[in-house]
Amino acid sequence: MVRNPAAVGLLGDTPQRDYAEKLRLFNAFAQPELRAAIAELSPQSDSCVLDAGCGTGETLGWLHERMHGRGLVVGMDLAAAHVRYALGTAPAGTSILQADMLRPPFAEDSFDLVWAVNAVNHLRDPVAGVRTLASLLRPGGCIAVGQSSLLPDMYFAWDARLERVINEAVRNYYRDRYGRSERDFAAVRSLVGWLHQADLRQVSVRTRIIERTHPLSDADERYLLDTIFRGTWGERLRGYLSPDDFDALARLSDPDDERYALRRRDFHFLQTLTIAVGMK
Repeated sequence: MVRNPAAVGLLGDTPQRDYAEKLRLFNAFAQPELRAAIAELSPQSDSCVLDAGCGTGETLGWLHERMHGRGLVVGMDLAAAHVRYALGTAPAGTSILQADMLRPPFAEDSFDLVWAVNAVNHLRDPVAGVRTLASLLRPGGCIAVGQSSLLPDMYFAWDARLERVINEAVRNYYRDRYGRSERDFAAVRSLVGWLHQADLRQVSVRTRIIERTHPLSDADERYLLDTIFRGTWGERLRGYLSPDDFDALARLSDPDDERYALRRRDFHFLQTLTIAVGMK
């Protein structure tokens, strides 16, 4: 296992940071859209593919499956906990390394495809990250950089005002916890710009809508409830909302409450998944 020292990321990312449960739930939730994005890339059966920021490793299996079990799939993640989880998730024969995206333990011109979704945005210098990952591509190889939620998510189709104040509360919470203002994350939408600045060719982009309505599948409800309603909102927002708004949010987030949002017949959720692709 390769261990490279890394600077702390924008949101406190270190080799010790553990997002495993959140990543696992997101992959189960967004599996149809992620698989569709992989299928659109059409990796060849004899390709060498790197998943940079592989998290809990589910995408490694989807890439392996798309290449009909042939070729080489490699996963790389900074966090030790993610690597441990991925080792138990990925198909047999998949290589998984703990390493820093800015100091990858690979030679240049090693891969036909680099996949990096919800990963490069954690770097303090995302363009440097794209350049580093692109250097690992063989001539004519492609890098796919993805990001979810480039447009504001919709949770409560019936109450845009409550969504607005919750989003503002979340921004203020992250400002206080990490010492980062909204301006520090302003560049996150610039996937296309990152690829152009890294001198990649034939840059293209596609945004898919992750759309869910009542009734939700178990995977959808678990992601929304555990990762968003509890993990991102919850008690931490009490001091950032008015008492009435916090009470409304708490009731909408409580499975034992009659107002629980995820079982309402008018529940309608929207989230974007954007994949920008460039060629070396």
